[in-house]
Amino acid sequence: MATPIRDTAADTILPVEPVVSDAEGAHERVTRASEIARRFLDNIETVVYGKRQEIEVVLTALMCGGHVLLEDVPGTAKTVLARAVAGSIAGATPSRIQCTPDLQPTDVTGLSVFDQKTRDFEFRPGPIFANVVLVDEINRATPKTQSALLEAMAEEQVTVDGITRELPEPFLVLATQNPIEYEGTFPLPEAQLDRFFLRAALGYPGVDDEVRILEEQRFVHPLESLEPVVGIEDVGLLRDAAKHIYVDDVLHRWVVELVRSTRQHESVVIGSSVRGSLALERAARAWALLDGRGYVVPEDVERLFVPVLAHRVVFTPSFVARARATGWSDAVDDFYRSCLAIAPRPGSEEDPLFDGSGPRPV
Repeated sequence: MATPIRDTAADTILPVEPVVSDAEGAHERVTRASEIARRFLDNIETVVYGKRQEIEVVLTALMCGGHVLLEDVPGTAKTVLARAVAGSIAGATPSRIQCTPDLQPTDVTGLSVFDQKTRDFEFRPGPIFANVVLVDEINRATPKTQSALLEAMAEEQVTVDGITRELPEPFLVLATQNPIEYEGTFPLPEAQLDRFFLRAALGYPGVDDEVRILEEQRFVHPLESLEPVVGIEDVGLLRDAAKHIYVDDVLHRWVVELVRSTRQHESVVIGSSVRGSLALERAARAWALLDGRGYVVPEDVERLFVPVLAHRVVFTPSFVARARATGWSDAVDDFYRSCLAIAPRPGSEEDPLFDGSGPRPV
């Protein structure tokens, strides 16, 4: 109960509003945001089966205002995922850009068309003006067209005929590329790969999930009955809540040390930039929020190291050759473990500041 204050001038009792502490406000923010995220994830899982962690990775990028590169074979629900994300947000619009070598930049951004009635040019927006944009087989587009996406992804705006136009909020690009077919493709340059917040793969569904897909799509696709469960303002709340997740100074330093270890690794030609440090820290905060926590733990950083950093690194030809022989996933996991040896997890026995009394507080 609030303690009243006496107004000596008027000799009256003035009520005092109860004060909510910062801790209580933070807890309420995390609780509300976690509930929104759970509804979001549950809704998408009604059409994309058995891929909750992969969906969480995509939602992590959305919460951080980033974009996702899905490197996977055809037929693994990439388009369904993009439509499900947009369909779960009330008022959000999806679009799809099918990349081919003859795709022009104006086919992405839009162009000005002369209107005979008004005797003036009218801008016709391209498919990039949507909330969730699926860029299918991005490496089949020419470098000129690929570069048209750079400004949109980095600045959330496009400039056509000298006029800059803002893209809608929220804005999420889900770009795909086939990891096994490279004939007639244009590999993404390192600068453009660095624009993607993270890289992920959905993979094939399990046996039971694939049987369920066969049964449920016999007459109608589940997307037809998908209903929105969050609003655009809820996405803004998720983004705001992720910014307020606590990260200890020890973990901040460890994130930087991990990213810097990619620049020292013997199998790396060019390591991750500072943009990688920023992305890993932000992604860890969003991941903690998805887990219902108001603070980041080392496991959050470890889970997101590969999705956030692997595509930002230029490996040596010998590493690439080994990866082709052993499998890219195993090779990247070995790369992460060796980076962890260079920058040990805080509190582990490999940590140079470990004194045997237990882990450092994080």
